[in-house]
Amino acid sequence: MSSTLFESDGHVVRLFSDLATGEGIQANQLLITHGHHAALFDPGGDLLYMPLSMAIAKIIPLKQLDYIFASHQDPDIIASLDKWLMYTEAKVVTSRLWHRFIPHFVPGYMSAKGEGRLIGLPDEGKSLPFGDSEIKAVPAHFLHSVGNFHFYDPISKVLFSGDVGASLVDEEYGRPVRDFDRHVAKMQGFHERYMVSNKVCRLWANMVRLMDVDMIVPQHGRPFIGQVMVQRFLDWFETVECGIDRLEQTAYSVA
Repeated sequence: MSSTLFESDGHVVRLFSDLATGEGIQANQLLITHGHHAALFDPGGDLLYMPLSMAIAKIIPLKQLDYIFASHQDPDIIASLDKWLMYTEAKVVTSRLWHRFIPHFVPGYMSAKGEGRLIGLPDEGKSLPFGDSEIKAVPAHFLHSVGNFHFYDPISKVLFSGDVGASLVDEEYGRPVRDFDRHVAKMQGFHERYMVSNKVCRLWANMVRLMDVDMIVPQHGRPFIGQVMVQRFLDWFETVECGIDRLEQTAYSVA
């Protein structure tokens, strides 16, 4: 049901990668526990709520969740918000650009459940306390979404990268990439379409190179584990021609 990416001195990083069934796109969810503290990343929509909450409940009580982090506003990221607000006491963290949009996922009769529990991140990011450690929200704007954040755990050195690094794979969800050159074909089309421009890719890669990252875990597909794979991904990602780089006048014509 889950795989353990890191475990040391009561700090555990678990990856759920096989909970989406039917026609829903495969999605990864990350759960970090630190002593009696816990944080969940990109929990998904209604399709995932029941299997994910049941899987987490086997590890910790749902009431133990301190945070639910949403990298951006898409349904496969946070559309199950109403249920997490109902059954947990977690604070929900997302970009302040989406701070007033996210409540649209919550029925009006539940509006009181969200009072004081939504944390809007400033564009420059923020560190949030997590027991005697922290979770860092780092900017990833225009890498698919105008208000976008990735989340870094300084203990495990895991960067949860949202749609950056996403791959469309038919099997082996959650298993580390072993052959990077073959894996590129699983990423190329997605990144060309969903990333805004190569300039943003390069700026993001420059930032990540200044961080101490041992794993990049995207929201879809397979993670990059170890310095060699992290660097291979950054070298590739900063060269991707994508989004507006690829547009011509023909894309804006009346059929």
